[in-house]
Amino acid sequence: MAIRVATESRSPPDDAQSVSELTLRVKEQLETRFADVWVTGEVSNLTRAASGHAYLSLKDESAVIRAVIWRGTMQSLAIEPADGLAVVCHGRLEVYPPRGTYQLTIDRLHATGTGTLEARLRRLHAALEAEGAFAAARKRPLPPFPRRIALVTSPTGAAVADFLETLLSRWRASEVILIPSRVQGAGAAEELAAALAVATRMRPPVDVIALVRGGGSLEDLWSFNEEVLVRAVAASPIPVVSGVGHEIDVTLCDLAADVRALTPTDAAVKVVPDARQVVAGVAGLGTRLQAGLARRLEAARERLAAAARSRIFGDPGLLVRERREAIDRQTLRIRRLAAAAVDRAGERVAAAAARLEAGSPLHLLARGWSLTTAEGDTAALHSVAGVHQGQGIVTQLTDGRLWSRVERVERMTNDAIGR
Repeated sequence: MAIRVATESRSPPDDAQSVSELTLRVKEQLETRFADVWVTGEVSNLTRAASGHAYLSLKDESAVIRAVIWRGTMQSLAIEPADGLAVVCHGRLEVYPPRGTYQLTIDRLHATGTGTLEARLRRLHAALEAEGAFAAARKRPLPPFPRRIALVTSPTGAAVADFLETLLSRWRASEVILIPSRVQGAGAAEELAAALAVATRMRPPVDVIALVRGGGSLEDLWSFNEEVLVRAVAASPIPVVSGVGHEIDVTLCDLAADVRALTPTDAAVKVVPDARQVVAGVAGLGTRLQAGLARRLEAARERLAAAARSRIFGDPGLLVRERREAIDRQTLRIRRLAAAAVDRAGERVAAAAARLEAGSPLHLLARGWSLTTAEGDTAALHSVAGVHQGQGIVTQLTDGRLWSRVERVERMTNDAIGR
């Protein structure tokens, strides 16, 4: 028995859509319904293209979505994205037709709370502290009277006005060069570091660099905790004053700077002296100088009066006579010493002559001794060794010499010598 399976044949509809048409419909629906969304997640797979765009993923425990931040948006972000950072993002969904995929185009990005940022801050702080970036030994004093000051900050913020107002109220003898830079948002840390580099290359050179910014949240001040800026501050060949935020705000730039100011206003106070105090100090020095000169003048007058009362002015010849008498006394003393020295020297010469006379060979000859030498030789004979029979010898007596010839040589034994 044959079995046949019947199948229903259905022709495709005439209005079937192409892939492009379907993707376009999805794009219209998706981008219209999700044009304004907030998404929380963790940043991962962050890459930066040479064009300046940033590509990343946002993920949670069970899902991942691709995202992009265009180059023009990067500079307006509140904080720089980084792998592992928990964030809340605003943007819109967009479909990429060539691949049939969708992604979140981000226009705003904030850290979720402060826990993640504080953890990053602690890690970077520990690493830089281990390298000695915050060591007190490397910090330098500020010049007492700076002639040129480089001010690195935003030209439109309140910090620049606070700094300049305080500085001008204290000291007007310094030239201030404003080096503008963004102080918040993605890329601000790199821009601030570049501004510091510009300040160090200025000619004529500046004496001090002031890095200032007004207050804000940890996220607002985050650029001053970025490694690139902290290292630029620590490596600056010119002393840096960091005045960032309010009194309670402490950034890594504050720790790396040569001097930490509590606020931009305090930075101006630390950079320049108070002209009023300088004037008062100069006036005090003038008073002290005048008093010192008066004391010295009075002392000179007293010495002059004492000199006028001295005997030398009453009898000018007295000093000459006293000096002459002193010279006479010294002359007599020197003569006595010289005579005594001559007498002692004569006694030593006489004693030496007596010793020489006592040891003189002529003196010995006068006592019956004689001196015998070999004929033709001046050395005295002390032994019969070397003397032979028939040899001529010369004997020196006290009143002349005898020439003889040896008839016989006889050597005496030790026993005979002893007897």
